[in-house]
Amino acid sequence: MEFQHTACLGGGVIGASWAALFLASGRSVALFDPDPAVEGRVRDYIETAWPAMTELGLMTRGTPDAITFHASAAAAVEGAGFVQESVPERLPIKHATFAEIEPALAPDAIIASSASGLTLGQMQPGWADPSRFVLGHPFNPPHLIPLVEVLGNDRTAPGVVEDAQRFYESIGKTTIRLHKEVPGHVANRLQAAIWREAIHLVATGVASVGDVDKAIWSGPGLRWAAMGPTMLFNLGAGEGGLQAFCDHFTDTFNGWWDDLGQVYLTDEVTGQLTEGIASEAGGLSPAELSQKRDAMIVALQKAVAGLR
Repeated sequence: MEFQHTACLGGGVIGASWAALFLASGRSVALFDPDPAVEGRVRDYIETAWPAMTELGLMTRGTPDAITFHASAAAAVEGAGFVQESVPERLPIKHATFAEIEPALAPDAIIASSASGLTLGQMQPGWADPSRFVLGHPFNPPHLIPLVEVLGNDRTAPGVVEDAQRFYESIGKTTIRLHKEVPGHVANRLQAAIWREAIHLVATGVASVGDVDKAIWSGPGLRWAAMGPTMLFNLGAGEGGLQAFCDHFTDTFNGWWDDLGQVYLTDEVTGQLTEGIASEAGGLSPAELSQKRDAMIVALQKAVAGLR
């Protein structure tokens, strides 16, 4: 099996989720996190994630016991063919981690960063040779959401990005290839654009936080789970396709875009959102809401699995 032994650096929510998925795929995992309590926390996370992965058919060869915990990042990466780095998104921490592990890496190992807010170019100075280092940004939680955004640049060795994509796809992920660096990558920028207008609608009194959220999950969110926005608009004009759609709605969309809000997360806006989300949560704790979210994600994935 390709990359039979893997390593995860960082045992937070993202790192633990990656570890669970790697284990479920039949691989072994070596994990490092400086928190003394990391082993219990990660094992609990894996135990909680296992039933959902089983239901999705991801747990075909794996065992949750094929994980080891290490006292240093260098020790964790020894012998690993694929390393998923998910340490805190602060450049000094990233650079120090890369400098520590570089001498201990196998020559043909691939190292992928889960970073969402940092670019590949910002992280590469932590390496003497960044040729086998790529961006491998997941969507939370990685063991349930298929998307991984993969990026290399002119300092990345030929074939490394493609090998990373093949590895991710072998464990059930859907990859997209970024052709240039941009802050936030692709999916987070789309998410940020939608949230900005959602906040604007709340802040200007158009609708409540709960109703704006409801407008997404009971409307376009259902369609977006099936196809992307451009393909859906292509279908919106029937046989005429996207050209006919644009011919008909160009003035409409241009007018909407001119009217979209420009908002910032001030204390006042944050307070308004926090108050609204407390009402929407209906007394459920974050853990309970996360369980509800994951159950719905599993149900959606199962429903569309045979239609892709």
